[in-house]
Amino acid sequence: MQSHKTERFIFRTLKQLFFIARNRLSPRQFFMLSCVLVGILSALAAIVLKFFVHTIGVWVNHYATTYEQFYLFALFPVVGITLTVIYIKFGLKGNFKKGSAEIGYSIARKSAKLPVSQTYSHIITSALTVGFGGSVGLESPMVSTGSAIGSNYSSYFHLPYKDRTILLACGAAAGIAAAFNAPVAGVLFAIEVLLTDVTVGAFIPIIIAAATGALLSKIILAEGIILSFSLQAPFNYHNIHFYIILGLLAGLVSLFYARTLERTEKFFAARSNNRTKIILGGLALAVLLLFFPSLFGEGYQSIKMLANLKPLEVANGSIIYQYLQNDYTILMFIGALVLIKVLAVGLTLGSGGNGGNFGPSLFVGAYLGFAFARLINLTGIAQIPETNFTLVAMAGILSGIFYAPLCAIFLIAEITGGYDLIIPLMIVAALSLAIARNFEPLSMEGKKLSRLLNITADNRDQILLSKLNLQDLLEQNFSAIRPNDSLRLLVRVISISKRNTFPVVTREGELVGVVHLDHVREIIFNNKLYDTTFAKDLMTEAHAVDFNDSISVILKKFDETRQWNLPVVKDKQYLGFLSKARILTEYRAELMKTI
Repeated sequence: MQSHKTERFIFRTLKQLFFIARNRLSPRQFFMLSCVLVGILSALAAIVLKFFVHTIGVWVNHYATTYEQFYLFALFPVVGITLTVIYIKFGLKGNFKKGSAEIGYSIARKSAKLPVSQTYSHIITSALTVGFGGSVGLESPMVSTGSAIGSNYSSYFHLPYKDRTILLACGAAAGIAAAFNAPVAGVLFAIEVLLTDVTVGAFIPIIIAAATGALLSKIILAEGIILSFSLQAPFNYHNIHFYIILGLLAGLVSLFYARTLERTEKFFAARSNNRTKIILGGLALAVLLLFFPSLFGEGYQSIKMLANLKPLEVANGSIIYQYLQNDYTILMFIGALVLIKVLAVGLTLGSGGNGGNFGPSLFVGAYLGFAFARLINLTGIAQIPETNFTLVAMAGILSGIFYAPLCAIFLIAEITGGYDLIIPLMIVAALSLAIARNFEPLSMEGKKLSRLLNITADNRDQILLSKLNLQDLLEQNFSAIRPNDSLRLLVRVISISKRNTFPVVTREGELVGVVHLDHVREIIFNNKLYDTTFAKDLMTEAHAVDFNDSISVILKKFDETRQWNLPVVKDKQYLGFLSKARILTEYRAELMKTI
């Protein structure tokens, strides 16, 4: 009982301190303080997630090795996925969204508001999935958690849409920065993936949050948990043609990854029964793990093995290990994993697990780069540094899957502790992106977002319109009247109003019609009608638009009704009006940003 009182006292004190700070600081100062706080909270969430996964992984490894039940490695992911599905169904009542596309949708359609449950649900579900061996990454859940922290922090303090969007991105940047101790990569991920139309003013807040996240990660997380590498050799420009070939290969592999994952997701989406999904996906994943144990969990340890030139160790525990006793069979084993990893990811996600593609993209890149360099070395064409190619290919696949080349380049630069490989990183990341984009104009998450927003990659107008926020466009300086208000009262309202349109709203807030000044101009001076004519007799159809409609749909409604102002409702409740002129003005402003 005493502990509960102490907790309530601490929470109440912190709450009071926050509100005192907001009242004493200028809006700009409070916003900068908020960037630091969101960065701290998001980084702590990422660190907690890493800790949970590491702890579960240690327990799983200890249990399996102690009792010499190595086959349990193949079955543990089924347990994790099952627990994840149960938690989502009963703990979250099925209210759960995955992926950065959902974050982009909330920015475009929901005023950057994310549910409170997202601040913890991704930590629990991804910890269960990945901790027990699901073959996905933790970075996407970290981004979702950090974004939700930034969004809900902003809502709690009633910050405007622009600040809420930036703090959402701050949370995402801090999560990535904490995961890799890579603040620059965190900033660039937020800008390239979430805020595609970011202005210069948003850079500083995101940088502050990312730096905060990276600092906390460095202080708290052990070196063994963070992904870091040392270079085998400095960059040699004589190998430039090999890097060019690697970049082209990375683009093709990225394309294969994206299309294979999309097909796998469609396969599972066509099946509504969770039990069927778990059985199909879980057992198929278990079979893959028997042959390829490095698919277990994030796979970062196996990446370190390749970078340290210990390829045979990635096959430890495989039922075909005894057949991998020469360089060429090991090369075939590693090459197979380049193509099979995406299937393991699809099975994990499709059967109900939670995770992302960030980690798997690094996994595929590392295996591709090592296999390519080892093949060149074995054939005697040349002798090239396998570690360097392993690392550079990671940037290539990350760039080709997420269409985020700057994030990919600087992530590898940061986790290698320098910029010795910056030239090959730029070449491989750029070529990979060029190849992938030539076949697919949008990234995987970009395609999902375009479907959610109902826009196409080649429709520039729709893309620009989707960036407009409906909440910011709402005009609420219209004088509302009741259906039973008399003409006398209406004349009084008209005399003090600056608008020519008057919404007719019930006491419950429901919009039932509108009165236009042009339609009543002829009778407003007829005193005989003042007390016998009412608003309900004068109102016309409202032609209201729904708050959740896209701007494209709303513009069509303007054209159909030939109106310049239309009322907006949400669940039949009147919210305000939209002006066609203002929408077009904001559209032109967005258009100018692209010139």
